Amino acid sequence: MSILTTRDRTRIYYKDWGTGRPVVFCHGWPLCSDAWEDQMVFLAERGYRVVAHDRRGHGRSSQPWLGNDMDTYADDLSLLIDTLDLKQITLVGHSTGGGEVARFVGRQGTGRLQSVVLVGAVTPLMLKTAANPGGLPMAAFDDIRTAVAADRSAFFKELTMPFYGYNRPGAQVSQGVRDAFWLQGMQGSLKSELDCIKAFSETDFTADLRRLDVPTLILHGDDDQIVPITASAVQTAKLVSKSTLKVYAGSAHGMCTVEKDRVNADLLAFLAAD
Repeated sequence: MSILTTRDRTRIYYKDWGTGRPVVFCHGWPLCSDAWEDQMVFLAERGYRVVAHDRRGHGRSSQPWLGNDMDTYADDLSLLIDTLDLKQITLVGHSTGGGEVARFVGRQGTGRLQSVVLVGAVTPLMLKTAANPGGLPMAAFDDIRTAVAADRSAFFKELTMPFYGYNRPGAQVSQGVRDAFWLQGMQGSLKSELDCIKAFSETDFTADLRRLDVPTLILHGDDDQIVPITASAVQTAKLVSKSTLKVYAGSAHGMCTVEKDRVNADLLAFLAAD
């Protein structure tokens, strides 16, 4: 297993496949780097070096009590990039991972980056506030915390339905995809996953996005039931100077799985043109 150790002795698991220009992936909650394997195999077979880690508290990484916040997530990502001495990176983040990417830029800048891809990202802010009236109310996230604390196994099983759009008429439900989501979620620690709810919902990435000065592709489904597009991708595109927003009509939050061929093609085209 490939492992790096942070200053607080947290062990971070990562995958490092292929050769060529690096593409680094950051996964969503409550998943792990396995969520990116469709994209990683596809790109590695086409001449790219693909790297993805399990966020602290998730997957095969350590399950620390502290450090489950966006600043620390971004610092762990920075350590991974520095340890592997990656340059001219395309940094790709899905959902919570999109916030991780934005906070990395806010803390480290774009010196090592060539481009960025945000997929169903939680940026700029999920929580409804006076300055962000299109966000979701705190009660929505409190409900998630309550359900996860009460029976996270059942919650993760139920979450797969809106996550992948399987609750829509005519949807072709894959039990395998649902099982994989549940397994990844159950690998993480309850403490880390509860803390991460606060991190992805209450962190304001507005200032981070304004520092993002490299070409940025924003992919988002307009039927995303987890991170509604109007308060996320639409606003993110306004804040990032070199952004291109591509909307997937009728697509769900888990688009990297249910629309993997389309996402892979868009990633490859973006990388080739970058």
